Amino acid sequence: MKKIAFFLLFLITIIASTSPAQVIKPIKFEEYDLPNGLHVILYPEHSAPVVSTRVYYHVGSKNERADRTGFAHFFEHLMFESTDNIKRGEYGKNIEAVGGELNAHTSLDRTFYNEDVPTNYLRLALWGESERMHFLHVDAAGVETQRQVVKEEKRNRYDNQPYGTFFPKMMESVFKTSQYQWTPIGQAQYIDQATIQEFQDFYHTYYVPNNATLVIAGDFETADAKKGVEDYFGSIPKGADIVRSYTPEQPQTSERYTEVEEKITPLPAVAYAWRTVPEGDKDQYALDLLTNVLAQGNSSRLVKRLKDKDQLVVEIEPIVLSLEKDGVFGMLAVAKAGIEIAKVRTAMDEEIAKIQKEGVSEEEYQKVRNQTTKDLVTQAASTGQVAFQLAHEYTLFHDAKRVNTELDRYLAVSKQDIQRVAKKYLTLSARSVIVYTVPKSQ
Repeated sequence: MKKIAFFLLFLITIIASTSPAQVIKPIKFEEYDLPNGLHVILYPEHSAPVVSTRVYYHVGSKNERADRTGFAHFFEHLMFESTDNIKRGEYGKNIEAVGGELNAHTSLDRTFYNEDVPTNYLRLALWGESERMHFLHVDAAGVETQRQVVKEEKRNRYDNQPYGTFFPKMMESVFKTSQYQWTPIGQAQYIDQATIQEFQDFYHTYYVPNNATLVIAGDFETADAKKGVEDYFGSIPKGADIVRSYTPEQPQTSERYTEVEEKITPLPAVAYAWRTVPEGDKDQYALDLLTNVLAQGNSSRLVKRLKDKDQLVVEIEPIVLSLEKDGVFGMLAVAKAGIEIAKVRTAMDEEIAKIQKEGVSEEEYQKVRNQTTKDLVTQAASTGQVAFQLAHEYTLFHDAKRVNTELDRYLAVSKQDIQRVAKKYLTLSARSVIVYTVPKSQ
């Protein structure tokens, strides 16, 4: 297997300019709609006796009210509570008892739920997801339990972790008018203030078949899968048409600076962030490649300059958010003890300016094309990843066939495009700067 993997990487390197169709085998799938609006995508792939289900709801934190943030993420937890036919705490046990795995995730634009089970337990996964879609108990017992769980998660993962508040503070700085200014974790007080009726209204608005995409991928027979989908989802009534409100972000005209002092900050850090473009915009692909050149991996410019050569930082990480209505590009650098943030910023500024003035080298250009090709080849080899991407492309673009043309869009980016987007988006007037300082008592 190691020899095969090595050969694959070598092959990718020497065919970077080859037609994408010759690199990634097209993904073949079938899709259709139930009368209630549920979009179904079937992707048979028989390499292993495992089947994956993905239910992708088109609801995220941007669909919340400013005074009720955290609802979408709250439901990620509440959906593991009881239904009419599943007792509290049993949903996960049912899947794990047959050797399966399950998870869920909430973003700013969508929430998805997934199960991976042995082939002969597909109907178990479908039954469970249909129960959650139509028969979830949004009641006091479940809500009060999950209120405490979500608040504890916020304390542990955000409030009490070094730089844990960075993501919310970055979004608050970059976005001032749109619903992207808050993050999925939300504010604990709004979850406390919300009534059971408000949670029920959110569930009945967004957790409906006409706001969901169901993907079945892996080792199954199409006729059996269709029968299971009809049996478990066909009788669920269509929900009301969803009215979506979104306030577009206004252009930024001057740099925004935020300084954060928290007792738990061990080392000073600085982040730059810029608002960019929505997912699917052609400039997104050039920005993704720019990310790789600047800050992704040991051979990137910022890592080689700030970490290896100048030894100013212990870590530097890229920031890339491709959102339905917008985007964010940036980088976060954690300085070494005793290093002034001003020195880190000077080095960052110089490397960004070099790309804006000189562009990228041919070697860098080929490297990021090769890396992107390798990543997409790897993704196409994972049934679960393909299932996720099919659901994602349909939810955001109503075009699942985009999975077969994604590499084309990356390989269409020229060296000049990478330099152009660096000039266009990475400007001082459109920049947000966030600096974490170490308390003087330390």
